[in-house]
Amino acid sequence: MKEKSVRFRSDSAQQTIELGRRIGLRLQEGDVLGLIGELGTGKTWLTKGIALGLGVESDQVVTSPSFTLVNMYEGRIPIYHLDVYRLSDASEFASAGLDEYFFMGGVALLEWADRWPELLPSNHLKVIISFMDESSRDIVLKGASQRAIEIIEELEASKTEEYRRIEK
Repeated sequence: MKEKSVRFRSDSAQQTIELGRRIGLRLQEGDVLGLIGELGTGKTWLTKGIALGLGVESDQVVTSPSFTLVNMYEGRIPIYHLDVYRLSDASEFASAGLDEYFFMGGVALLEWADRWPELLPSNHLKVIISFMDESSRDIVLKGASQRAIEIIEELEASKTEEYRRIEK
């Protein structure tokens, strides 16, 4: 299957959260998102929005699990938020059993997914966040599996003026 992508621009943390919420509304059990971006690009802000879209209460604190490796949140389905920034190689990922979270019946969000992309299941949706300037971000969703393409197409179809796709 050919890879498909959609591009968004965010000009604030609140817009990144809102885009995440829109993504979260579309997620189902078994979905895996690989989050890619430098420190400070907004991976955790996007995750906060995804959690809202998956029904996590807005007063629940969503933070990056840099030191714990995994945070779990209860929404309409469980969310497993993984962060491999502090791991030195893929064997540490495997020995910690982190790959099991991809198949536990919830939604798995993996920060720093570009470190060992071969560990992600083939049906994952890649989310790449890049700095445009100090306050703006370029957010690209890419995927080649049927499920990833379905999510991308739903997001394209529901575009609003605030979150318009940047045409190439």
